[in-house]
Amino acid sequence: MKQIIKKITYIVLLVTAFNVIAADYLDGIAAIVEDDIILDSELVSEVQTIVARLQQQKIQLPEKEILYKQVLERLIVDKLQTQLAQRAGMKVSDEYVNLSIEKIARSNRMNMETFKASLAEEGMSFTDFQENVRKEITINQLRSREIGARIKISDQAVKHYLETTMSVADRSVQYLVGHILLSLPEGADAKSIQQKTGEANDIVQQLKSGTDFKQLSVAKSESDTALKGGDLGWRTLNQLPSLFVDTVKGMQKGDVADPIRSPSGFHILQLLDSSGNEAHIITETHVRHILIKTNELIDDNEAKKRLQSILSRIEDGDDFAVLAKANSKDTGSAIKGGDLSWVVPGLLVPPFEKAMNDLALNEISEPVQTQFGWHIIQVLARRTKDNTEKFKFEQARNELRKRKIEEETELWLRRLRDEAYVDIRLGMLNE
Repeated sequence: MKQIIKKITYIVLLVTAFNVIAADYLDGIAAIVEDDIILDSELVSEVQTIVARLQQQKIQLPEKEILYKQVLERLIVDKLQTQLAQRAGMKVSDEYVNLSIEKIARSNRMNMETFKASLAEEGMSFTDFQENVRKEITINQLRSREIGARIKISDQAVKHYLETTMSVADRSVQYLVGHILLSLPEGADAKSIQQKTGEANDIVQQLKSGTDFKQLSVAKSESDTALKGGDLGWRTLNQLPSLFVDTVKGMQKGDVADPIRSPSGFHILQLLDSSGNEAHIITETHVRHILIKTNELIDDNEAKKRLQSILSRIEDGDDFAVLAKANSKDTGSAIKGGDLSWVVPGLLVPPFEKAMNDLALNEISEPVQTQFGWHIIQVLARRTKDNTEKFKFEQARNELRKRKIEEETELWLRRLRDEAYVDIRLGMLNE
């Protein structure tokens, strides 16, 4: 997300080469997806966004039919996932969306007012940006429920992985890998496999001859990273799909690997760059809190009122720990005077952690709302710690889990698309 402003920059630019197409398809139906539709205007708008980004990155545009097919496929898959989330009753609150946007703004060193102004300057309303973020969060939560929830990684599996699979050198190097996927349906016949094999080998030869990887990815790849130029982002070997590890490990910068076959199709990799890692230093916070939960008898106003009363008593000299034992509804910490002990970044829910991080030592917050209720928070101490070994262990667990999730997600999305009713109506895509 560090480049989020770059991604939204030029969103409203109209690309001359696509102006005629935009005018022709503003009011029709691009595709019927199950019981919903994708309008031509949605497709055109998304194409314009993608074209602006590709131009900014100086990536040559593919043929317009190819670009429209790529974008329409992505919209179809997103629509299917959104429908599935709706049927499951999944909703993302405005509060959670706004907290996520605040995080995006902070990562770009902006406050919310400056961020909103930047959006407005680029022609995007804050409401539209909120809905884009909401959709992204919803899809991520759906994938977590459908795939992530059934993938568990044991401590023993992590230890075995660290001891036998990855050397210290392997774990300290990051790789920037480009990826192109030529997909095959399940149960593809010999003719289809032979055709895709030829296409994959042709792409490899083009890359070895100096053709730009991002350009080929946009034009040829059927991966969900295609319209990002096939860039998988910086990853350690641990974070790469296991299918790629042995290949990437033996590559030098600029190398192009021979096609790799998987149940999803053929994968083509190029090593774009590599770099080393530093020690992992974190700031731990010793914090305590008092929680008032809302229920049928205690609404938000009443909860805040009770906490304000407790704050007044603390200011008058009453002991925080004594009041926590008597009033906090977090039974686990209440018996310890509200003490949550030392916490690491990312352990607590975002609204709580944000309020905690904004506090000076011994300062007590105003009432803060989370999904658990209303809190007042006090920071008792902070310390820095070299968390490298523990971080590597948890990173290895997360990377093993992420690798399995990615492998399962690719197959899940392909199955979701293959089994859905999709009727593509846009004339130029049916020719």
